[in-house]
Amino acid sequence: MPWIVLLVSAVFEAVWATALGQSDGFSKLVPSIVFFVALAVSMGGLGWAVKHIPIGTAYAVWVGIGAALTVSYAILTGDESASVGKVVFIAGIIAAVVGLKLVPHGPAKEPAPAEAAGTPTDGADR
Repeated sequence: MPWIVLLVSAVFEAVWATALGQSDGFSKLVPSIVFFVALAVSMGGLGWAVKHIPIGTAYAVWVGIGAALTVSYAILTGDESASVGKVVFIAGIIAAVVGLKLVPHGPAKEPAPAEAAGTPTDGADR
């Protein structure tokens, strides 16, 4: 479930980024409202997801998917030109996100007992 919430949050990140561009500096009401609502949903979902997924992984996935969707939408609507390079790099972002999902993430390593106590372990201070 945390991964689904994270992916939905990433979609909302693309929504608020697109709405931000369309708001013309918050001078247009509807895109400004969409921006603030999507921002709240996106951040709320990211905040919940990081309770279950490490922050580094969650943030990278959230930003990566959001950026890829934002650029893809801009290309599809004609706001941005398409090129082979852009498609290749968007695919690279998606591949990296999939890779982050596939890499196991267990609990962080705990320091060795000597390190935890503040005792040097390399013998330099003996």
